[in-house]
Amino acid sequence: SNNNPYASFGASLARDEEQNLWSTPHDVSHTEADDDRVLYNMIVVRNQLDKDSEEWQKLNYDIYTLRQSRKEVRSRWKHILEDLGFQKEADSLLSVTKLSIISDSQNMSKARDILLKLSEETNIFPTSWELSERYLFVVDRLIALDAADEFFRMASAAYPKRPRGAEGVPAAV
Repeated sequence: SNNNPYASFGASLARDEEQNLWSTPHDVSHTEADDDRVLYNMIVVRNQLDKDSEEWQKLNYDIYTLRQSRKEVRSRWKHILEDLGFQKEADSLLSVTKLSIISDSQNMSKARDILLKLSEETNIFPTSWELSERYLFVVDRLIALDAADEFFRMASAAYPKRPRGAEGVPAAV
């Protein structure tokens, strides 16, 4: 009935925004991980609310906060990768899509261990951060490049678990 080729343009932009499960519009590097589904569900619920409502404003703030947190974590990882000498490869090492695969299934448990260790022993992730499947793929790539242990060492130095003002305080054992 409507032969206007641009009629669905706004609808496709809205769909792209709803599928923006990482940090910026049109980001194709999202996965179908749990944290992505949480963000997607928040976006869907927000879009069903009246923009003038308090609930819409709260959800919009929560979505923004989650995206900013993800950007900050990605920036931390990129900084360390660049310090490791992966200046040109940092973005591709951090790019995870639905098509990404684990390079070697034997690396899976080591990648999980390193990711958990990064979470527990550094501040590379915010305190309330749920471990993201995305970074499991990144750690797997670092293992394949024989750079995972050095990445952990640098993350520990750059983002120590104790607060920066507490250098004189012994770490809890």
